[in-house]
Amino acid sequence: QVQLVESGGGLVDAGGSLRLSCVVSANGHDLNFMGWYRQPPGKQREFVARITPTGGNIQYVDSVQGRFTISRDGPESTIYLKMNNLKPEDTGLYQCYAAPRLGAYFWGQGTQVTVSS
Repeated sequence: QVQLVESGGGLVDAGGSLRLSCVVSANGHDLNFMGWYRQPPGKQREFVARITPTGGNIQYVDSVQGRFTISRDGPESTIYLKMNNLKPEDTGLYQCYAAPRLGAYFWGQGTQVTVSS
């Protein structure tokens, strides 16, 4: 079982910044990539960003490109999401996830990000 624990959410004014962290315990699972999804109020969960364990392949949803940066401090240790120039539409529950090479994704419990206008 892969375990993921997020932290770093909160309330921030538009234009502000936050950094989310996710401690990943792979417990022997071989991970294909790790990343973040978010669920805005009243909407479906959507992809935000992902990174491979080597850090060599990074992808973002278009709406956060240039404002958010995903990084990791080891192959399967902690991943970060630095969010700059936050907008009210970035509000939502941010969940860390890990995709093993085989089987379903693993998910963290989520951390709330609220951006006030």
